[in-house]
Amino acid sequence: MAAERSSTSGRSSNGDSTGDLIRRLSEDTSTLVRKEVELAKAELAEKGRKAGLGAGMFGGAGLFGVFAFAALTTTVILGLAEVMDAWLAALIVAVVYAAIAGVMALAGKQKVEEAGPPQPEQTVETIKEDVQWAKSQAASVRR
Repeated sequence: MAAERSSTSGRSSNGDSTGDLIRRLSEDTSTLVRKEVELAKAELAEKGRKAGLGAGMFGGAGLFGVFAFAALTTTVILGLAEVMDAWLAALIVAVVYAAIAGVMALAGKQKVEEAGPPQPEQTVETIKEDVQWAKSQAASVRR
Protein backbone atom coordinates (compact mmCIF):
# COMPACT_ATOMS: atom_id res chain seq x y z
CA MET A 1 0.00 0.00 0.00
CA ALA A 2 2.72 2.47 0.98
CA ALA A 3 4.70 1.60 -2.15
CA GLU A 4 1.64 2.29 -4.27
CA ARG A 5 1.14 5.68 -2.66
CA SER A 6 4.74 6.74 -3.22
CA SER A 7 4.64 5.72 -6.87
CA THR A 8 1.32 7.40 -7.49
CA SER A 9 2.40 10.60 -5.79
CA GLY A 10 5.09 11.16 -8.44
CA ARG A 11 8.00 10.55 -6.08
CA SER A 12 10.82 8.08 -6.61
CA SER A 13 12.13 5.77 -3.94
CA ASN A 14 14.77 8.36 -2.94
CA GLY A 15 12.19 11.13 -2.51
CA ASP A 16 12.74 13.06 -5.75
CA SER A 17 9.66 13.88 -7.78
CA THR A 18 9.42 12.76 -11.40
CA GLY A 19 9.78 16.38 -12.49
CA ASP A 20 13.00 16.71 -10.47
CA LEU A 21 14.36 13.52 -12.00
CA ILE A 22 13.52 14.67 -15.52
CA ARG A 23 15.10 18.08 -14.86
CA ARG A 24 18.27 16.40 -13.52
CA LEU A 25 18.32 14.05 -16.49
CA SER A 26 18.02 17.02 -18.84
CA GLU A 27 20.81 18.90 -17.05
CA ASP A 28 23.04 15.82 -16.97
CA THR A 29 22.40 15.19 -20.65
CA SER A 30 23.24 18.80 -21.52
CA THR A 31 26.44 18.60 -19.49
CA LEU A 32 27.32 15.31 -21.12
CA VAL A 33 26.78 16.71 -24.62
CA ARG A 34 28.97 19.73 -23.82
CA LYS A 35 31.70 17.44 -22.48
CA GLU A 36 31.50 15.26 -25.58
CA VAL A 37 31.85 18.32 -27.83
CA GLU A 38 34.86 19.44 -25.78
CA LEU A 39 36.35 15.95 -26.06
CA ALA A 40 35.82 15.94 -29.84
CA LYS A 41 37.48 19.36 -30.14
CA ALA A 42 40.44 18.27 -28.01
CA GLU A 43 40.81 15.00 -29.90
CA LEU A 44 40.72 16.71 -33.29
CA ALA A 45 43.11 19.45 -32.13
CA GLU A 46 45.61 16.83 -30.92
CA LYS A 47 45.33 14.90 -34.17
CA GLY A 48 45.74 18.17 -36.09
CA ARG A 49 48.88 19.10 -34.16
CA LYS A 50 50.45 15.71 -34.79
CA ALA A 51 49.46 15.76 -38.45
CA GLY A 52 50.83 19.29 -38.85
CA LEU A 53 54.18 18.34 -37.37
CA GLY A 54 54.36 15.25 -39.56
CA ALA A 55 53.41 17.26 -42.64
CA GLY A 56 56.18 19.77 -41.90
CA MET A 57 58.72 16.97 -41.62
CA PHE A 58 57.47 15.45 -44.85
CA GLY A 59 57.80 18.85 -46.50
CA GLY A 60 61.43 19.19 -45.42
CA ALA A 61 62.22 15.65 -46.47
CA GLY A 62 60.49 16.24 -49.78
CA LEU A 63 62.55 19.37 -50.47
CA PHE A 64 65.84 17.58 -49.95
CA GLY A 65 64.49 14.59 -51.83
CA VAL A 66 63.83 16.85 -54.83
CA PHE A 67 67.40 18.14 -54.69
CA ALA A 68 68.77 14.59 -54.58
CA PHE A 69 66.42 13.49 -57.35
CA ALA A 70 67.50 16.41 -59.56
CA ALA A 71 71.15 15.48 -59.08
CA LEU A 72 70.42 11.83 -59.85
CA THR A 73 68.40 12.79 -62.94
CA THR A 74 71.27 14.89 -64.21
CA THR A 75 73.63 11.97 -63.65
CA VAL A 76 71.39 9.55 -65.57
CA ILE A 77 70.92 11.97 -68.48
CA LEU A 78 74.66 12.66 -68.68
CA GLY A 79 75.38 8.93 -68.55
CA LEU A 80 72.92 8.18 -71.37
CA ALA A 81 74.26 11.15 -73.34
CA GLU A 82 77.59 9.25 -73.65
CA VAL A 83 75.90 6.73 -75.98
CA MET A 84 73.14 8.85 -77.63
CA ASP A 85 72.16 12.45 -78.25
CA ALA A 86 71.56 14.46 -75.05
CA TRP A 87 68.01 15.42 -76.07
CA LEU A 88 67.08 11.75 -76.55
CA ALA A 89 68.60 10.83 -73.19
CA ALA A 90 66.55 13.57 -71.47
CA LEU A 91 63.38 12.44 -73.28
CA ILE A 92 63.84 8.82 -72.21
CA VAL A 93 64.31 9.85 -68.57
CA ALA A 94 61.23 12.13 -68.74
CA VAL A 95 59.03 9.35 -70.19
CA VAL A 96 60.17 6.88 -67.50
CA TYR A 97 59.45 9.46 -64.78
CA ALA A 98 55.99 10.20 -66.26
CA ALA A 99 55.13 6.49 -66.21
CA ILE A 100 56.26 6.16 -62.59
CA ALA A 101 54.24 9.26 -61.64
CA GLY A 102 51.12 7.84 -63.28
CA VAL A 103 51.38 4.53 -61.42
CA MET A 104 51.99 6.31 -58.11
CA ALA A 105 49.04 8.66 -58.66
CA LEU A 106 46.67 5.75 -59.26
CA ALA A 107 47.95 3.87 -56.20
CA GLY A 108 47.70 7.02 -54.07
CA LYS A 109 44.14 7.68 -55.20
CA GLN A 110 43.16 4.14 -54.23
CA LYS A 111 44.73 4.50 -50.76
CA VAL A 112 42.96 7.81 -50.12
CA GLU A 113 39.62 6.26 -51.07
CA GLU A 114 40.30 3.32 -48.71
CA ALA A 115 41.07 5.66 -45.81
CA GLY A 116 37.57 7.15 -45.73
CA PRO A 117 36.62 10.37 -43.97
CA PRO A 118 38.48 11.42 -40.83
CA GLN A 119 36.34 11.51 -37.70
CA PRO A 120 36.92 11.51 -33.95
CA GLU A 121 36.50 7.77 -33.34
CA GLN A 122 36.79 7.89 -29.54
CA THR A 123 34.15 10.59 -29.32
CA VAL A 124 31.78 8.68 -31.58
CA GLU A 125 32.10 5.63 -29.33
CA THR A 126 31.53 7.60 -26.12
CA ILE A 127 28.52 9.35 -27.65
CA LYS A 128 27.01 5.95 -28.43
CA GLU A 129 27.58 4.95 -24.81
CA ASP A 130 26.05 8.23 -23.64
CA VAL A 131 22.94 7.66 -25.73
CA GLN A 132 22.53 4.22 -24.17
CA TRP A 133 23.02 5.73 -20.70
CA ALA A 134 20.46 8.47 -21.36
CA LYS A 135 17.96 5.90 -22.61
CA SER A 136 18.43 3.78 -19.50
CA GLN A 137 18.08 6.86 -17.26
CA ALA A 138 14.92 7.94 -19.05
CA ALA A 139 13.52 4.43 -18.75
CA SER A 140 14.24 4.31 -15.02
CA VAL A 141 12.56 7.71 -14.49
CA ARG A 142 9.43 6.49 -16.26
CA ARG A 143 9.11 3.47 -13.97
